[in-house]
Amino acid sequence: MAATGTSLFHSNLYPLFHRDSTSLSLGKFISTPISISTWRLAEQAPNPATKLRRLQKRGEVEAVAAAMYEDPVVGRKSLKEYLERSKDLIIRSDGGPPRWFTPLECGPSSINSPLLLFLPGIIDSGLGLIKQHHRLGKIFEIWCLHTPVMDRTPFTELVKLVERTIRSQNHLSPNRPIYLVGESCGGCLALAVAACSPDIDLVLILANPATSFSHSQLQLFMTLLDIMPDLLPRGLPNMLRLMTGDPLRMMMDSLLEGLSLQQTVGELSQDLLAISSYLSILPDVYPRETLGWKLQMLKSASSVSNSRLHAVKAQTLILLSERDQLLPSQDEGEKLRRALPKCEIRKFNESGHFLFLEDSIDLVTIIKGAGFYRCGKYKDYVSDYMPPTPTEFNKIYAESRWINAVISPVMLSTLEDGKIVRGLAGIPSEGPVLLVGYHMLLGLEVVPLVTKIYLERNILVRGLAHPMMFIKHKQGRLPDLSQFDTLRMMGAVPVSGINFYKLFSSKSHVLLYPGGMREALHRKGEEYKLIWPEQSEFVRMAARFGAKIIPFGAVGEDDISELAFDYNDLMKIPYFKAEIRELTNEAVKLRTNDYGEVANQDVHFPGILPKFPGRFYYYFGKPIKTEGVKGRIGYF
Repeated sequence: MAATGTSLFHSNLYPLFHRDSTSLSLGKFISTPISISTWRLAEQAPNPATKLRRLQKRGEVEAVAAAMYEDPVVGRKSLKEYLERSKDLIIRSDGGPPRWFTPLECGPSSINSPLLLFLPGIIDSGLGLIKQHHRLGKIFEIWCLHTPVMDRTPFTELVKLVERTIRSQNHLSPNRPIYLVGESCGGCLALAVAACSPDIDLVLILANPATSFSHSQLQLFMTLLDIMPDLLPRGLPNMLRLMTGDPLRMMMDSLLEGLSLQQTVGELSQDLLAISSYLSILPDVYPRETLGWKLQMLKSASSVSNSRLHAVKAQTLILLSERDQLLPSQDEGEKLRRALPKCEIRKFNESGHFLFLEDSIDLVTIIKGAGFYRCGKYKDYVSDYMPPTPTEFNKIYAESRWINAVISPVMLSTLEDGKIVRGLAGIPSEGPVLLVGYHMLLGLEVVPLVTKIYLERNILVRGLAHPMMFIKHKQGRLPDLSQFDTLRMMGAVPVSGINFYKLFSSKSHVLLYPGGMREALHRKGEEYKLIWPEQSEFVRMAARFGAKIIPFGAVGEDDISELAFDYNDLMKIPYFKAEIRELTNEAVKLRTNDYGEVANQDVHFPGILPKFPGRFYYYFGKPIKTEGVKGRIGYF
């Protein structure tokens, strides 16, 4: 079934799925047996995240977790496969027109999965996401744009083609968001389409967009090509050789993923041989006239997209490579962030221009961390959430090892009979459960707490967090949202009554700090002081769902740090006083109806001096049952 105004592309090497596939059969991926009732229940779920939660409630999540959200290293294609398939497509391609295709390994999408349109660069046959297909196909319906080598469709016509497609799909599913993933020139195409379609719910993910073409080496190469046409046989292969990245870093990435040294060296050697074979055909496939046309279209794409940036209203995530040797992507990313109202950026310091072909890059993980995945018009932090895979969690835990090394956390919990034990055995396995505790300075206790519970008990704790961790800031003075990717990956949600209700409805383990920001930014002499609101904010809600409440506390902040400059000290200095006012005005306002110290939500960054050695001690009290007591305390 072809999209409006396009046709399906098909080759013997790269077969397609029909687009009328409407469900994802779990049995295709599962090796561990599960019950028929569980299977049927999961198949009726509206999206992948809901499927996993339903299976989790039935106690059979282990059987399907790998199937639904496989690790980044599972099912990924190699660079060698990308080059061989691209070579075949280039050799067999016709004269056009451009068309959409769905890669076989993406599989049929789940019901209500968002649509993802991949818009490649000028020399990509449409397979640039090949290393991402397997995982993306679990949560998106994927269409890739293929433009034959000899096709001469102008950039403005490509914009119209993509616009017709998204309008057709939006007409069929008006509540489903459409993702435009553009790489290089495809990033310009995505921006131009978004500018023409402000009424369509679009999400843009742009990898090293070519809006900076006029400041790049490609502009110089285009000029030299006109002056010295003999430059092509040497220049194009050298330019495309940049896709290999750093061989040593590629080898280290593979070793970190658990591959043996012999296997790593073997795969790297095969990739390098495939690259040589691929590059050998390029001067014939891309003669001077063809390459000149492609570069001219890239120049046009950059010009058109830059002229329309003011009209782009879509939510945008820009992925930037610091070692991009084709485009000045880092500088361009900052320009785009200032120009686009809903733009966030993520930087990859060790990556080159062809970001999606690198083994260390997993687009699903990036989307999850940035909080950019949603199945409807608005993000649902409960139903749209996808738990971390084992590989994703291991990476998160490895990144936080320095914290654990410094604080050496000790966990104590209380069993039902009141016995205190070392470890986390006292935390109930089944929810809903509410963990209520005291915030240390700057929330230093959060990451060790959440990761330890997940590591030792396989319980994912969903923390209710300040909205500044989720909402783009206008002026950019607050911490960049990328600093909170780890917490979002581990299930943090913006604190609100609606999210509280939804988490308890899904029988989650919820983490709440009633003292909030005021407690995390406490003053000198307030160590371990509870700064909680006078009125109950959580007991009635917990009782409504019969949740177990576990009070907990943590000590040790005074062993590893000393508060040198607190809020009162900073407010005496005019410069810092003005800074605090600006930060506070930029942040989302909470507790506007509260009184007392807890209502003081001024944002500031205290001065802290480290002390060593130190240790954190966590104590979880005996679970308090609320089931059957809501009648005595009223409704929330």
